[in-house]
Amino acid sequence: MQTGVLVLVVGPSGAGKDTLMDAARAGLAGDPDYRFARRLITRPAMAGAEDHDSCDEAGFRTIEANGGLALSWQAHGLSYGIPALELSGIGAGAVVIVNVSRRAIAAAERLAQRVVVLNITAPVAVLAQRLAARGRESEADIAARLKREAPLTAERAEIVTILNDRSIAEAAEELLAVLRALGRHDA
Repeated sequence: MQTGVLVLVVGPSGAGKDTLMDAARAGLAGDPDYRFARRLITRPAMAGAEDHDSCDEAGFRTIEANGGLALSWQAHGLSYGIPALELSGIGAGAVVIVNVSRRAIAAAERLAQRVVVLNITAPVAVLAQRLAARGRESEADIAARLKREAPLTAERAEIVTILNDRSIAEAAEELLAVLRALGRHDA
């Protein structure tokens, strides 16, 4: 097992995970005790979307088969993975923050001794409003997406919930406080 902390960021679409993670990344910039893992996704990079590494499905499967991914899952017709190298800081005591699917929590719990699930969420009405503002899905698609959200379960990970129904600055400050406490390796 490793000695740092693996933070699994989860939450429904529209909860503001990427926005809050960007704010946390900026707030912790230059601190080597915190690392934000880049995901490998089988979709091209898009303006305004999460910064990630892209590859096609065949390339993804090759990397996965060769042991290059510490964690992988499928969602929304795409394959997602966390390259093993992205988690290497855990062994040196770092807090490594990873955006994952709820369905990947069980597998991720095996990757580090201390795992914290950071559940970023918002009321359903707020989620629906934010998804509609993106303009990528119909109202029916948004309703279906909100209904199929997987339940949050963890076998041994600690679960911390941040309700993102206020200003970005307020929610980001709460997230930073949680991450800074983990960096002190509080038990």
